[in-house]
Amino acid sequence: MLSSQPDLPALARAIKQWGVRLGFADLRIADVDLTHAEAGLQEWLAQGRHGEMDYMASHGLKRARPAELVPGTVRVISARMDYLPAATAPDWREHETRRLRDPNAAVVSIYARGRDYHKVLRSRLQQLAERIQAEIGVFGYRVFTDSAPVMELPLAEKAGMGWRGKHTLLLNREAGSMFFLGEILVDLPLPVDQPASAHCGQCQACIEVCPTQAILGPGKLDARRCISYLTIELKSSIPPELRPLIGNRVYGCDDCQTVCPWNKFAQRASVPDFEERNGLGSASMIDLFAWSEEEFNRRLEGSPIRRIGHERWLRNLAVGLGNAADKARGDAAIVASLQARLAHPSALVREHVEWALARHAAAAR
Repeated sequence: MLSSQPDLPALARAIKQWGVRLGFADLRIADVDLTHAEAGLQEWLAQGRHGEMDYMASHGLKRARPAELVPGTVRVISARMDYLPAATAPDWREHETRRLRDPNAAVVSIYARGRDYHKVLRSRLQQLAERIQAEIGVFGYRVFTDSAPVMELPLAEKAGMGWRGKHTLLLNREAGSMFFLGEILVDLPLPVDQPASAHCGQCQACIEVCPTQAILGPGKLDARRCISYLTIELKSSIPPELRPLIGNRVYGCDDCQTVCPWNKFAQRASVPDFEERNGLGSASMIDLFAWSEEEFNRRLEGSPIRRIGHERWLRNLAVGLGNAADKARGDAAIVASLQARLAHPSALVREHVEWALARHAAAAR
């Protein structure tokens, strides 16, 4: 319990300053009323657009009711942390597009090339909460980073962090969308920030560029078709009809972000954790496909990619190597790489390798 009532406006200002010192680009505060988001959540779940992400449905409307998730919560401190590596070139969007045209390139989503953001944000949010506690005494709080049933995007939008783009990601006028979000749910009635207005206008670039047409319309995403879902969340076989559309995207997909005009304002990370590791911004599929399970685990320790495991890593790469047949017909090195995995103990891996080899055989005819 608080020993005395703190000066809440002064505390809110201090929290934002402390957050910036911890590497966050922006912090804002919202109340916990998300009734406006409940109908959309229910419709999305009812239509099964969450796919195999059962955790999306397991808590029901509690996802939209932070005060039920953590009793006593009256405010949410929403934090933004930019993740483009510090050395990212000004033409990074063009570079990413060129990589997609290279049949040998393994395209890994930018956010996943460095350290696992869950660990980075959770640690720094915890430090921020402890700093608040050192200032005012014990209070009720809980830290979240994409780790529990919290609707972080509607909360961040309500806090004025940005607006929901047509691709459903949060957009910020000064930072585009290349950032992570984290939250601290608190029992302090801090003054709230005002929501931001939307600035997508008539632009349809993200909808039009989506390789699998997962964006059904402004703000409507069918996760079952999204390449990020297919290569990260999906544990089973990738639907054969979607495999050719994945191209050489082996972990995640940034297409709707790289095409977005607002990402010309994307900011570089202020912390070193998101610097590229293992050359994942320039790696070839053949090299990554050759990694043993031991090498996969060792190289990707501390990486978000490690969460999918070696089996699904090989599944994704097999699809990418199969799609290389469209531009590198009969490439002996690619075919040999696939053949080396034909006897893999995993039926999931063998299925996708056989599909990939069939693609090359068909292209060679």
